[in-house]
Amino acid sequence: MSVQKQVMDKMKEAMKSKDTVALTALRALKSAFMLANTEVGSGELSEGDEMKIIQKQVKQRKDSAAVFSEQGRSDLAEPELAEAAILEQFLPEALSEEEIEKVVKETIAKVGAEGMKDMGKVMGIVSKQLAGQADGKTISTLVRKNLI
Repeated sequence: MSVQKQVMDKMKEAMKSKDTVALTALRALKSAFMLANTEVGSGELSEGDEMKIIQKQVKQRKDSAAVFSEQGRSDLAEPELAEAAILEQFLPEALSEEEIEKVVKETIAKVGAEGMKDMGKVMGIVSKQLAGQADGKTISTLVRKNLI
């Protein structure tokens, strides 16, 4: 079953149970999918595209929650974190830092990267390979650490 279909099913459940936080998050995700569909113009999004959209939505909510927390507005931060948790259920299970580092080291060896000049090449390969399982910031940090 496609991710978009799963989102629709979860939306129906949220409507029936009157879960406004889940409904808000799922409606925003559905909207992001529809917007991406119209931008692409080809109709269906690939699973990779869907994962990128979900990751972006989760990141936006976590960033907002961090800003609200810094300003002492926990009343606004908590719903953002709750929405992020709801959206994360559609992502594959995240890899641990050790697992990500293993993939980074394997890629560096395979590509023959010898320094920071090869960072872009390594980042591109690792990011594609770990799409949806690791965030770009973690990957970037580990690639930097292993290329020096």
